[in-house]
Amino acid sequence: MKAATYGYKGTARIVGILYIIGTVAGVVSTQFLSARNAPDYLAKIAENPNTLVVGAILTLVMGFALALIPAFMFPVLRKHSEAAGMGYIIFRGGLETCCYIISAVCTLALSSLGAAYAAGTQELTGAGAALKAISDSSVGAFAFGIGALIFYTALYKYKLMPRWIPAFGFVAIAAHIVSGALVLFGLQEPLDTGSLIMNLPIAVQEMVMAVWLIIKGFTKQETER
Repeated sequence: MKAATYGYKGTARIVGILYIIGTVAGVVSTQFLSARNAPDYLAKIAENPNTLVVGAILTLVMGFALALIPAFMFPVLRKHSEAAGMGYIIFRGGLETCCYIISAVCTLALSSLGAAYAAGTQELTGAGAALKAISDSSVGAFAFGIGALIFYTALYKYKLMPRWIPAFGFVAIAAHIVSGALVLFGLQEPLDTGSLIMNLPIAVQEMVMAVWLIIKGFTKQETER
């Protein structure tokens, strides 16, 4: 058996670059969104509302970059399983992207509420709590998790890259989904230390996968004759 280049070299590079853009934007956005975790978050946001604006923009950059990946991957996945290709588009290209857009819109609204709160409009606290709950929602974690499981299963099953990469992805995405569940039940904050630690493996995995795709592209095992 030998590993052979499987074509779609340009596609692999584009997907790798999109993964890097999305992952970097997502990681950097956490630094700008951390004010949402403060006990008096509206007062904290009021000190510098533009930080949330930057965080929202980075969230959209992440969402749009990652939404393009299923579109480029569909021709590759369809050669092996059209169901996998469509599933990846639905969960990562559709549902996950909608969650990012909703989160970004709520974050922008929180920025405006922070300014109003600083001006003395205290009755906006309830609206702020509702927007924070929506923007902090972990629903996107489950959409991303299902999409990632579909993708890693295809990579592993059809040997489109060394199996250790998607194998590590299974472990990393499991930690991501568990973190999302903890946030959903109020046992963890979206951007607290525990959440960041549990989501670190998936960030590392996707960066490793991105670099592999850019340098090596897709591979498969072919029998030597």
